[in-house]
Amino acid sequence: MYALSAQVESAPLTKTHKELLKIRSSQINGCAFCIDMHTKDALKHGENPQRIFLLNAWRETDIFTEKEKVVLAIAEEITLIHNHGLTDATYENALVHFDEAYIANLIMAAATINAWNRIAVSTQLPVSV
Repeated sequence: MYALSAQVESAPLTKTHKELLKIRSSQINGCAFCIDMHTKDALKHGENPQRIFLLNAWRETDIFTEKEKVVLAIAEEITLIHNHGLTDATYENALVHFDEAYIANLIMAAATINAWNRIAVSTQLPVSV
């Protein structure tokens, strides 16, 4: 998992895209440890707290760019794979904004945070106060 995470971290994704994806997937999975870690990381890298507060209602606001909305849609569809997985419509929309290599890296980032969420939740990893 650490090697996979290192690969994702070295991928040419923006820090904002990585952290939004990680936070949103962790929210869906109910992983307090990862939500805590990645919101702190996002804030440390200059993310606006209001955007984090509104992240689980991203469709209802205009504070996220179209690219960020695609990233969040990918995060949700991969995290909620039991519904239908990454849809053709979302993938086609992603191609409007990103090349296939970038999309592949987003998919790997989503798969990786979902694996970490499952490990953290299953082992009841505590949040440090």
